[in-house]
Amino acid sequence: MALLSRINCVIRAGTGVTLKIFRMESNQILSRTVSDLQNTKRPKVLVTFPHIPEIGIELLKNKCDLIIWDKPVAIPREELMKKIVGVDGVYCLLTDKIDNEILEVAGPQLKVVGTMSVGYNHLDLKALKARNIHVGYTPGILTNATAELTIALVLATSRRLFEANAAMLRGEWTAWSPTWMCGPGLKGSTVGIVGLGRIGIKVAECLASFDVKKIIYTSRTEKKEAAAFCGQKVTFNELLHQSDFIVVTTALTPETTNLFNEEAFAKMKKTSVFINTSRGEVVDQDALIQALKNKTIWAAGLDVMVPEPIPLDSELLKLSNCVILPHLGSANIETRTKMAKMTAENILAVLRGAPEEMPSPLNIE
Repeated sequence: MALLSRINCVIRAGTGVTLKIFRMESNQILSRTVSDLQNTKRPKVLVTFPHIPEIGIELLKNKCDLIIWDKPVAIPREELMKKIVGVDGVYCLLTDKIDNEILEVAGPQLKVVGTMSVGYNHLDLKALKARNIHVGYTPGILTNATAELTIALVLATSRRLFEANAAMLRGEWTAWSPTWMCGPGLKGSTVGIVGLGRIGIKVAECLASFDVKKIIYTSRTEKKEAAAFCGQKVTFNELLHQSDFIVVTTALTPETTNLFNEEAFAKMKKTSVFINTSRGEVVDQDALIQALKNKTIWAAGLDVMVPEPIPLDSELLKLSNCVILPHLGSANIETRTKMAKMTAENILAVLRGAPEEMPSPLNIE
């Protein structure tokens, strides 16, 4: 309004003066607009791994300036401490430990950490809450993919698929033999599931189609969903003694750390197959190695271990009765794409000042 009044006054003073002052006013407005744009800083987001599904990167690039760790390995701690300084958000993976020391270095402007995972044991939740930093994660999305992988691992381990393939490549398949590479079947077996959450329930639903005799499970509470597959809640000791197959899908907590130790393996059937697609820390790995070497249990299939990646000289890699996968639980294209999108959306919601719009916030108690 002030500008219009000024122009009206000037018009009455004459055309030449009008043009001159109008240009001055226009230039001042343009100058202020450019200055305002320059002062509107885009938030900075650290992405801790280069190979993120494209949709996640594109969503962030549209609104943020990205700092991307450019090597195809987990970002070393010293690099993380350098690159996190001054950022507003962090897009991280399970391999990135975000603890109090890292948060101190990051600075008070850090508003959100989005982890492309359902697990969050790598995050210091207490330290994050103390700084009012929002946390996003990706539950639910990977349930089916992880259940599929778990079933694949059950079959690959029990039917000795990797062992048979290796033997064939060594030229050991000389004739069809009625007893060569035989393994236990699922039909008529008792399957014990440790941790009947979303993934455990989906695994049980899949296993029911193999005509297993019984599905038993351990959980803090009775699960109404278990009625669909006649699941029976039992104690941990009962599960160890009764199960032909033990499938671990539990969350990692102080109570479940090293849950499967020497004592636990000793209680299992010598013909039992042990499958872990939860977290490597749930298992005392040295105890598992001894149980496999000594035939205390029949075989193991692991998608998780400690550390990750597993060293190539690990004893586990030398055992023919152990199938190991490189943490592929959620590794199908559709699932990883959805995980990347949700992680980016969690971060962007906070950075635009609308944390209530996060698609999947982690509620820190």
